[in-house]
Amino acid sequence: MTVAASAKPSPHRSTWRWFPWAMVGCLLVVVAVNGVLAWAALTSFPGKAVDDDFGISNRYDQIIAQAEQQAKLGWSVETTMDAGRPVIRLTAKDGTPLDGAVISAVTQRPLGPPQTVAQHFQAIGPGRYRVDVALSQPGNWDMMLRVAVRGQKLSVTRRVVLR
Repeated sequence: MTVAASAKPSPHRSTWRWFPWAMVGCLLVVVAVNGVLAWAALTSFPGKAVDDDFGISNRYDQIIAQAEQQAKLGWSVETTMDAGRPVIRLTAKDGTPLDGAVISAVTQRPLGPPQTVAQHFQAIGPGRYRVDVALSQPGNWDMMLRVAVRGQKLSVTRRVVLR
């Protein structure tokens, strides 16, 4: 019988061989997180700075109560654009169109030189309302809407994009 040749031991492989892949993986995680944060920043309303922070903080309970009352209404306010003019589709909690609404808005640019436009909406169909004057420049516009229907009131902010 012959003795089998002993197998050569494999050379020791350094654990550092994974280091470049670990660096690439970490950088991919950072890029992915930054992408998600940039998307969230671009698709959400950044809020509005106010001059009277202290006064608003003293009325915080009233503001929360108003928000809860508006949430109970269950109204849906959807915005689209039609030839440079914002269009609102207003529906009740059950999905039926809300007619007879009085809607006004203050529309302003969130970036760049300040531009503010006061707008009033006219009914164009069941639960649909459109402003009479088109927005002047392309880009993002924030509309602070005030909606009143049969004594009930709603204040919401919607962003529209004029292309």
